[in-house]
Amino acid sequence: MDVNLSHRPNIRADLDPTIFVIDDDDEFRTGIVDLLQSLDMKTRSYGSAREFLEGPFIDGPGCILLDLRMPGLSGLELQEHLERQGRKVPIIFITGHGDVPVAVQALKAGASDFIEKPFRENVLLDAISVALARSAEDVKTASEADEVRALVATLTPREREVMVVVCRGLMNKQIAYELGISEVTVKIHRGNVMRKMKVRSVAELIRRTDLIGQSEAA
Repeated sequence: MDVNLSHRPNIRADLDPTIFVIDDDDEFRTGIVDLLQSLDMKTRSYGSAREFLEGPFIDGPGCILLDLRMPGLSGLELQEHLERQGRKVPIIFITGHGDVPVAVQALKAGASDFIEKPFRENVLLDAISVALARSAEDVKTASEADEVRALVATLTPREREVMVVVCRGLMNKQIAYELGISEVTVKIHRGNVMRKMKVRSVAELIRRTDLIGQSEAA
C-alpha cells in the first residue's frame, strides 16, 4: 500500500538535528524520548509509521529510531516509502526480535544501524551520533548541490555543452572539433562557464559538478 508524501508539510529545522522515535510500545517510546531530551536532543515521537507519515516532516539533519515490527505499516515498509519519496534520513532499526535476515535486508536498503532490545544506552547513543553525523554531511552536500544547480541554471545551452566536455578534460581544440564550433567560440563559452560557475580551475569546476551527482546518489 503506497503512501503519498507529495503534499506532506515540511518544517524548517535549520542545523538543529531532530530524532524521530517511531515505536508502538508506549512505555519504551517514552523512555527513549525522556533519555534523549535529558541530553538536550530534539525529538518527535510517533506510535506508528502511519502517524509519522501523516505528520509534518522536518527539513534538516536528523535520524529515525524505527521499530522493525509494528501493526499496520512495518518499519521496512516505511523505509521503502521514504526511499521512493527521496527522503534520505538515516534510520536506526530497533527490534526485540533477533531476525538477522531482516537486519541484513534493512542495512542493504540503506539503514544506518540495527539494534536489538534490550540494549545499553551507550550503544543507542553511539548509533545516533553516527547517524546524525551522516545526516549532517548529507544535508551539507544537498545544500551545496542546490547552489551548484542554481549556477548551472544561469548557463546557456551551449555553455552547458562546453562545460560537460571541459569536465571530461578535453582541450579547446578538441572541444571545438567535437561540438563543431570554432576554437575562439570555445574560449568565449569556456570563459563564461568559469565565471558563471564561480570557479578558477577545471579541477574546481569538476568538484562542483560532481556535487550534483553525490547529492542524487546520497
